[in-house]
Amino acid sequence: SYTGRNFHFGIREHAMCAITNGMALTKVRPFASGFLIFTDYARGAMRLSALMEIPVIYIWSHDSISLGEDGPTHQPIEQLASLRAMPGILVIRPADANEVTEAWRVIMPLRHEPAVLVLSRQALPTLDRSRYAAASGLARGGYVLADPPGAEPDVILIGTGSEVALCVAAHEALTEEGIAARVVSMPCWELFEKQDQAYRDEVLPPRVRARVAVEEAADFGWSRYVGLDGTILGMETFGASAPIQKVQAKFGFEPAHVIQAARDQLARRP
Repeated sequence: SYTGRNFHFGIREHAMCAITNGMALTKVRPFASGFLIFTDYARGAMRLSALMEIPVIYIWSHDSISLGEDGPTHQPIEQLASLRAMPGILVIRPADANEVTEAWRVIMPLRHEPAVLVLSRQALPTLDRSRYAAASGLARGGYVLADPPGAEPDVILIGTGSEVALCVAAHEALTEEGIAARVVSMPCWELFEKQDQAYRDEVLPPRVRARVAVEEAADFGWSRYVGLDGTILGMETFGASAPIQKVQAKFGFEPAHVIQAARDQLARRP
């Protein structure tokens, strides 16, 4: 049937991505979509997208252990780190609906790079941009989302995707305690690394060594942003099968855990 715009590929991730590569070579602008965990099946075709420098769009949902009852077989752990390690591809994990919009502004002009849009399954708050920085900062890969009022930060909280909301909640609580905490949304490492050193140092000042990175995935790679002294709240095991709230509590993805990690960082300062 030529009346629709979408193909129903079924459970055929590699074939789907291989076909979208072919479509891109005919100058059609295709997208492929599925669960993030199943990029394991699609990886060969995705790698060819990057190798051939064709702008296929990949939209992967169900991006973390917050799948809950779907269990560890469906909960991605190492997939984000694996995709970030692939040359020539943008991996974008937006924090809310506004960042998704800005991600599309980045993706659509691409002509020689595939892009991976990594989306959460669970409901997320849409951040109030009258209180926090504009989502247009996504175009630079990482940006200061929230700063302590009238003060330089003593600790930096860095998050992607659904964990940015955890960092914001921790920031609000720490502010009430008189602790100067900055929140950095880091949706795309590749775009951030393309910025000049002055901008990267503006977002992550080298003098602020108290840092906490928060991501419901393998912590591999985050040391580049938190340094040897920082804390990474990530996954070191597979997930678990339980309601979302219980899974998040089990692995420490709650505001209270982020707050305590920030306090511990500040306590370690010389």
